[in-house]
Amino acid sequence: MKVSDTGWSLDIKNHSWVEDTENQVDFIVKTLGLTGRERILDLGCGFGRHSLSLARRGYFVVGVDYTKVFIEDAQQSAKASGLAVEFICADALDLRYDSEFDAVLNLADGAIGFFEDDRDNVKVFDVIARALKPGGKHFMDVCNAEHAEQFFPKRHWEIGAKRLSLPDFDWDPVRRRMLFTDWGINFGEIAVRPEKIEKDTRGKRLYSKAELSAILQEQQMRIVQTFSNFYGKPDTPRELQLMVFSVKV
Repeated sequence: MKVSDTGWSLDIKNHSWVEDTENQVDFIVKTLGLTGRERILDLGCGFGRHSLSLARRGYFVVGVDYTKVFIEDAQQSAKASGLAVEFICADALDLRYDSEFDAVLNLADGAIGFFEDDRDNVKVFDVIARALKPGGKHFMDVCNAEHAEQFFPKRHWEIGAKRLSLPDFDWDPVRRRMLFTDWGINFGEIAVRPEKIEKDTRGKRLYSKAELSAILQEQQMRIVQTFSNFYGKPDTPRELQLMVFSVKV
């Protein structure tokens, strides 16, 4: 298992939500009304699963992530499939794109809320807005702060084709951060009790829909629709996921 200096590893490929990638891309294409001619920035692209799917459909895609092992794996996958996707290992705040993309995606919390300084977390939205052309579209898939406020702490388990995931969620109301600890069992492997499960103390900044609306308005962006899953269910605090489709006006 290759582990990066950011703590992420390619074991993430075994998680159940990775199995839904094609449906997720179908939903994004339909919701944003994409035609196949758009230039897309996949910000916080991970190992490139959405970027690669979009490239197979004919889109020009740039995928950016800070985790080196993810980008190296994405580049290898693109080469093996003969796909012309540009994958870049970089800090989101170092990007200087200016009105270059028709759509920007932040999926599976991609690049949003991960910085320790909250001012840097807000600056990510500067990068998004600046990268978009006028009229450009943005889609983010994040965790909902309203859900965390009402339902954390909680434990959740999910069965996928390759893994039983057993995440543990807690909430820091002062810093408005989700404290997330994950442990799981990969099917076909002998389960061994871990000597120690590292607890998340830094956390990830979560936002409510109202907070995101205010931040986007500062960037001259407007929310068009919100959802709680990739099947079009309306957003609700009862669901952990919050998906926001907005446009640069």
